[in-house]
Amino acid sequence: MVHDRANWRSKTRRAALALTVAALPFACLDGASVYAQSIMRSPNLNIGSRIPSINPNIAGRITPNLRTYPACSYAYRDSNGECSDKPVSSADGGGGGSSGKSKNKSKHSGPLSKLPQTVLNSRTIAGEIVAEIDGSLSDAQADELARRHRLERIGSQNFPLIGATIGLFRIVDRRTVETVGRELTADGVRSVQANFRYVLQDQQAASTEGDPAQYALLKLRLPQAHTLAHGANVTIAVIDSGIDIRHPELANAIAGSFDALGSKEGPHVHGTGIAGAIVSHARLMGSAPAARILAIRAFGVAPGGAESTSFVILKGLDYAAANGAQIVNMSFAGPKDALIERGIAATAAKGIVMVAAAGNAGPKSPPLYPAANANVIAVSATDAQDKLFAASNRGGHIAVAAPGVDIFLPAPDEKYQMTSGTSFSAAYVSGLAALMLERNPALNPGEVRAILMKTARDLGSPGRDDLFGAGEADAFAAVSAVVTAPAAPVAAVSGTPAAEKVEVRQDVPSTRDLSPPGAAMASDKSAVREAHRPAAQ
Repeated sequence: MVHDRANWRSKTRRAALALTVAALPFACLDGASVYAQSIMRSPNLNIGSRIPSINPNIAGRITPNLRTYPACSYAYRDSNGECSDKPVSSADGGGGGSSGKSKNKSKHSGPLSKLPQTVLNSRTIAGEIVAEIDGSLSDAQADELARRHRLERIGSQNFPLIGATIGLFRIVDRRTVETVGRELTADGVRSVQANFRYVLQDQQAASTEGDPAQYALLKLRLPQAHTLAHGANVTIAVIDSGIDIRHPELANAIAGSFDALGSKEGPHVHGTGIAGAIVSHARLMGSAPAARILAIRAFGVAPGGAESTSFVILKGLDYAAANGAQIVNMSFAGPKDALIERGIAATAAKGIVMVAAAGNAGPKSPPLYPAANANVIAVSATDAQDKLFAASNRGGHIAVAAPGVDIFLPAPDEKYQMTSGTSFSAAYVSGLAALMLERNPALNPGEVRAILMKTARDLGSPGRDDLFGAGEADAFAAVSAVVTAPAAPVAAVSGTPAAEKVEVRQDVPSTRDLSPPGAAMASDKSAVREAHRPAAQ
């Protein structure tokens, strides 16, 4: 009996072994099938397919410098747009410091939600104040005032825009701004406050599937709008970081430059991208390709990233108002600031349209300025699927939304970048305002805002909401809604004969040939071409 049981166990083991061997090929096949499914679920993020290339029929060669910057968090991007192994910028600022390839991209591409805390925790420049002083004081007398209150005068300037002389001072001991303010006020000095900090509003978002290059053109219906206007004879002041005025996309578009910092820094990716979103007219297309740009450098590279201050931004506003700006683009954000509020009120009183980025501090952020100022058109950011940019600020002050995720733009040294942020949404809307002002230069800021909101394409909850405002801006609808001013007054305002203005529009066609390496871009081009057919319009 024991022997029979042993034989039965032996036979059972041999049968199990035979079944296992027979099943091995099927197990291998099953493993291969799972692997194939995992590959199919993973999008092929070929960066090359996302970049419009030069038409090979032109000059018979490929331009090697048409490329995007590496995909990394903007906090790790230097002033050349390259990724660094350590942080070189703050939450929403431009880059600074040494460049270098990131050895571990995933290490620096975490959630954006934690980044804005840097901004909220460093709202002011430590130990600095700005104060309105007697404009009749000489430099020596202003220095004596500073010494009397244990301060160091960094500089002072008369600002015709607000009709005041503002001094910038450094506190040389450990007194607080409030203490110094009380002492100066007792000595007859007015409007003492901290020198607030502002940061640029762009962030490098994670790459998405497909080819989003220039999708904003179709979302905003710019090809159709450009059959009506290109922004000719409209001047837009861009208060930002340095702009590469030699970039082919910006050729003949810079009407003037002003360095409010007095620095020797080179061009910066943010400022160059903002200008490109408005006036690109080579391989890319801006929202107002025939507009003129006043390039105002107010943001410089600092240890925490590209940033500016109350005093410097007021310089930029003052220059813009004094040099014929009809629109001011402000793709930056910071706290509420009495000095800048005065500057904005004075700018609005001159009939100048102001557009600002809502901010990239996320849904829990309080309103950021200058976007939250009632005289400013605040713009939030959307993506290619009309969803809100995750880091975009919300609030009752949002007027409209515009594309701001994975935006393909120029960068310094004839390069290109793919970037995200409410900064670029604001720039697109500044260009839309220029199209409207070309049609009728007599429009006031309130009318521009009203038309943009009335003609916007509703997104999210029906009607106006805190995410998208009135909806996504519609360039064609907005320009179409503008009652065209008589031809003679337009020529008189611009100082340019009507025939010359027509020639400008012919030089800048409503779309550009972005020779596509992939099907996605081909479908975009097809859609653009369809938009120009009379039936489609």
